Amino acid sequence: MDEGRTPRRGVSPRLWLAGGWLLLALLAAIFAPLVAPQDPLAQDLMLERLPPFWLDGAEPGYWLGTDSLGRDLLSRLIFGGRIAFVVAFAAAIATCLVGSTLGLISGYFGGWTDRIISRIVDVWMAFPPVLFAILLVAVLGTGLSSVIIAIAVIDWTRFCRVIRAETMGQSRMDYVENARIAGYGRIGIMLREVLPNVVPSIVALLSLEMGIAVIVEAILSFVNLSISTDDPTWGGIIAEGRLSIHQAWWVLVFPLITLILTVLSFSQFGEALKTRFDPVLR
Repeated sequence: MDEGRTPRRGVSPRLWLAGGWLLLALLAAIFAPLVAPQDPLAQDLMLERLPPFWLDGAEPGYWLGTDSLGRDLLSRLIFGGRIAFVVAFAAAIATCLVGSTLGLISGYFGGWTDRIISRIVDVWMAFPPVLFAILLVAVLGTGLSSVIIAIAVIDWTRFCRVIRAETMGQSRMDYVENARIAGYGRIGIMLREVLPNVVPSIVALLSLEMGIAVIVEAILSFVNLSISTDDPTWGGIIAEGRLSIHQAWWVLVFPLITLILTVLSFSQFGEALKTRFDPVLR
């Protein structure tokens, strides 16, 4: 290695692990009709509460067992991932666009603009988020679009507060003053100079928000306020498993594990990306 050259950092193990799980779950959701071993909606009471493949009484083709209606649990988890990822991506992107835009404007322009946006954020955050989400979905009606709108309406404040603070810090940097001296306008400096330096924080928040969106969708489907069709959701499967925990523990445990791994992976993936691409942390 040449003297004076900074060695390149390898890829973080948590980036590999989190990204690997998310990629596996996403591919399984996309190709669910090809990957799922059974029809997730097919009921057969002769096959009710079959145990996973390694326990006595298991049936071939039902790897994680069945629920109280004889539906294949693995297939239902795979198809439930479709709804989870649709909500995660759509809600997180909508939340990011609204919150980051307002946070960038608030942090850079300051003054009365910052005061107005900050007061709105304070008022918005006074509402309990889960109860607010349930109220919004109850008003808007069940369905994926209602869930996505509810999450975006509730959680934009998270982006706004963090990006506002990041923008205020970046606005005091010398490169911003140099851009002013060079004759750039305020909008141009905000978009060309400040925004690229807060992108790592936006990426980390975006990934974290995807995990939060998965949790909120699971909570809403747990209380039967998510989609109105018979399509399986992770929260709905957990609600079913809770009722038969003593007879078929696997119906509750496996969707919980899937949900926890997905949420943790989104969180760790975002933090790892921020660490890798943020010039201050590298």
